[in-house]
Amino acid sequence: QVQLVESGGGLVQPGGSLRLSCAANGSIRSITFMRWYRQAPGRQRELLAIIPRDGVINYLPSVKGRFTISRDNAKNTVYLQMNVLKPEDTAVYYCNADVLRDGSSLYTEYWGQGTQVTVSP
Repeated sequence: QVQLVESGGGLVQPGGSLRLSCAANGSIRSITFMRWYRQAPGRQRELLAIIPRDGVINYLPSVKGRFTISRDNAKNTVYLQMNVLKPEDTAVYYCNADVLRDGSSLYTEYWGQGTQVTVSP
């Protein structure tokens, strides 16, 4: 089985920074795309950033320049560095990955459990 375990959320003041981490654990052969989403109360989940194993990184325009996604392939971990945080960034943040498990020939999408980020004075 594969699990995505997130950490790093919390309460931060406007203008502050947080770094989220998401580690994929289990019998993993390969991970292609890794992503960060967020969902604010009463709103749809939105895709913030996507990073392939190798290739071009893409961001939601509203976070580009403030958020940076990165990954450590050796650790099967994806990060989201969030700077200049605003109250409207308050949401539950989720990581997501396309994983090829040992013994499988198909990639499967997995989700983290979510971590709360609250931006408030």
